[in-house]
Amino acid sequence: MFFKQALDKQLDSWIADVREHANLPVKLRLWNGKEYPLGHFEKPDVTLTVREATALPLLLVPSLDNLGEAYVQEKIDLEGRLADIINVAFGFSAAAARSAGGALARVAQHFTHTKQEDQASIQYHYDVSNDFYRLWLDPNMVYSCAYFEHGNEDLATAQLKKIDHILTKIRLQPGHTLLDIGCGWGALVLRAAQKFGARCVGITLSQNQFDLATERVRAAGLTDRIEIRLQDYRDTAGQFDRITSVGMFEHVGKANLPAYFGRIRDLLTDDGVAMNHGITSTDPQSGEVPMDGSGFMDRYVFPQGELPHIGMVLQTLQQGGLEGFDVELLRRHYAQTLFHWANNFEANGETIRKMVGEKKYRIWRIYLAGTAHAFTTDQMSIYQVVCHKARRPADTLPWSRRYIYDATIGNTV
Repeated sequence: MFFKQALDKQLDSWIADVREHANLPVKLRLWNGKEYPLGHFEKPDVTLTVREATALPLLLVPSLDNLGEAYVQEKIDLEGRLADIINVAFGFSAAAARSAGGALARVAQHFTHTKQEDQASIQYHYDVSNDFYRLWLDPNMVYSCAYFEHGNEDLATAQLKKIDHILTKIRLQPGHTLLDIGCGWGALVLRAAQKFGARCVGITLSQNQFDLATERVRAAGLTDRIEIRLQDYRDTAGQFDRITSVGMFEHVGKANLPAYFGRIRDLLTDDGVAMNHGITSTDPQSGEVPMDGSGFMDRYVFPQGELPHIGMVLQTLQQGGLEGFDVELLRRHYAQTLFHWANNFEANGETIRKMVGEKKYRIWRIYLAGTAHAFTTDQMSIYQVVCHKARRPADTLPWSRRYIYDATIGNTV
């Protein structure tokens, strides 16, 4: 009885505090049927149902990690438009951070990133099933930030534009050899061979991606120009005129970045060009941002994922023997990409739920929509960095970025 009274008092105090200082368009519904408004709104946008008392410790400190945990474990339910639900979640988290004096930042984790651990992490995330990804990606199954040149492109067009943007940036020419580190389901190497006339090697640690990419290469009649390998970048040998890494280095680990970029340098020809396209932290110290949901992401979405700040990217790139000469922020583009993915996911929600089960459905639903909000609000960022071997003569650099936008196949800079 004493414990219940204490909990009721704490809950009443929390409700009053949220209502007064956060003023969220939320109706709170408890397991016993009691309802409370959490803001001064005539008609709330979201109903938050607490299904059991064990959810209260998570709810009373409503960080993104705690809210995500309660939702995935089915301790709470959320009703309303997905965009409103995500806005409310960030509102809760911001209020919790203010109450804690900004002390809700998670202590940075450090992972060893052995080859076996990295393969297990990759397969956990990417080997859900190819049919699962087909339901919300574009037809080419490109699982990385698209490029919306004008802002009104559909997802499929924007993904092809992203690939062409990358291949034009690295000045890919007919006959060049290209290594794609983390090749996904093969869209970039297929485009590089078909449109740009390159000879390509794509590597991945995902068995599902390897199988489908290999089948796509065979179906396209390009087995003489494209090789797909189930291989770690640390085990790759050879020399390549061009190297791309798109949405992969987030799995490398911050401590391993100099060695990662050093490996790219070793695989690159002396006059070669490489590009790293990856998600970054917005914390200048390359730590977690209080409202980036890092704990939830590490536990349920990207095991052992680590995000460096763009400053660390450029520093470790130089330590690896490379010089970055073109840096482009694509944060707005990734927010738009994720909105497309989240909308596709919602449109196919019932099919996805039956395919992967309630828990995984909830994980991916909240991950896609929450990450879209994080990129929109500068909680996370993403950059493309074009580079070549350090100490090259200055006259090997292009005079301007004009070649990226005016180039046609066969042009030289």
